[in-house]
Formats: sequence, C-alpha cells, structure tokens
Amino acid sequence: MRKTRRLTREQLAPWVWELPQNTPRRPSGLPVSENTATPSQATATIAENPPQPIDWGALFGNSHPVEIEVGMGKGLFLLNAAMTRPDTNFFGIEIVRKYQLYAATRFAIRHLLNVKTACADAKLLIRDYVAASSVAAVHVYFPDPWWKKRHKKRRVFTPEFAADVARILIPGGRLLIATDVAEYFGIMTAIVRAMPEFVERPEDAERAAPRTDAGFATNFERKALARGGVVWRAVYERLPVARESRLSGQTANV
Repeated sequence: MRKTRRLTREQLAPWVWELPQNTPRRPSGLPVSENTATPSQATATIAENPPQPIDWGALFGNSHPVEIEVGMGKGLFLLNAAMTRPDTNFFGIEIVRKYQLYAATRFAIRHLLNVKTACADAKLLIRDYVAASSVAAVHVYFPDPWWKKRHKKRRVFTPEFAADVARILIPGGRLLIATDVAEYFGIMTAIVRAMPEFVERPEDAERAAPRTDAGFATNFERKALARGGVVWRAVYERLPVARESRLSGQTANV
C-alpha cells in the first residue's frame, strides 16, 4: 500500500461512521475469533437494542442524495466521485480496517465533506442500518468471488443482498456493478435479472466504475486490464412498481 500522510483517529472522525458497539464487522461464516461478537451475542444485542437506521441528513448535514459503495478498497472511485459531484453524498463500506482508514485519510486531506466511510460487513450494515427508499445508488465494483466452495458463503452479492439493495433504493435509483470475473458477473446479473424490482439499462453500463479524466475508477480495474483481463459492467434501475417476475410469473407492488 502506498504511504500517505498519517492522521489521528480524532482527525479522521468526520470521515468515519462507527458501527454501534457489539455489531459484527464480519460475516458470521468466519471463525468466531475474527468476529467482534459471536452470533448468539450479536442476536442478543440486536434484540435488546434494535438497530436504528442512519440519518443521512444528520450524518452529512444536508439533504443531498446519497450513494453507497460496497467494498470501496482504498477509495479511488469515491475520491473521484466526491470531488467531481459535490452535490451528492457518498458512503463507502469496507470490511478491512486498514483500507477504510487509508481511504478516509485521502478524503480528509482534501477536506471532502460529502464522503463518509464505515468498516463493516456491507450485508449486515445495509440490512440493519439503511432505511428503505433512502439511497440514490449502490455501487458494487470488483467484489471478491471467493472461489473455494467452503468460502462462497462469504460472497457479498447474494439474493438476500440484492433484495436489501432493492429495499433501500429510491424509485429510479441505480444498482451499478462491475467485475473482471466472468463467472461472478453471470451470477450477479442472473440474480438481479430475476428480480421484478429492477430493469436493466444496458445503454448506461459504462457508468459502472466509469473511467475519468484522472484515470481508472478503481485500482482493481487497472490491475485487471494490465494482466489482459476483461471488465464486465451492468446498470439496473429500481422500478417504482415491480414488473412481472421472470421466475414466478406474478406481478407484485413494491
């Protein structure tokens, strides 16, 4: 990791949103030693203190639309997005603390007040702490495919995750995905295409992890192309009323 200016936790505080105490930071499929609480402890904590949705207006101090990036890494996409779109608020989720703090430092040095970060399991944070119809876009770029069979439970992009994304997006909101792993791209697109809440917008696919005048949107894309890989992208729009499901043949209001 490239060295950057070291800031104290106090200096980084305006760019860091902390999970309430005892909330698990990692998926329950990982060993207990890697969790901040065991599943039973976490369940008891949630029962005693139900999670409260993040108040975006209070967090950012304005009513601008909010976009979430799942797995922001070192924050290159959010850095470019926050600088070029000051009227949009960005919330980056990263499960690895050192990357979260690295990204937060980049934002703090530039005093970008329209971006915040969290160190957490994105599936849990979105499920428990993001209110319905409160987000304008969710970006999922180059998620870890977790190839081994015993590790697939750790994948962030699951039907349950996609359902939570549909719940938190406003009508007309966007889900944007990009990956250099063809198999995982097929899995993700199959999940979303089967959901009546979404319609694909292939004409907007290049807006997923978009290239900028400054260069690549993510370090993952730069590395993928350097080794001769291909990047797949897709954009989906959240419908105000669900279309007919391709799986069940039923139409439902959402």
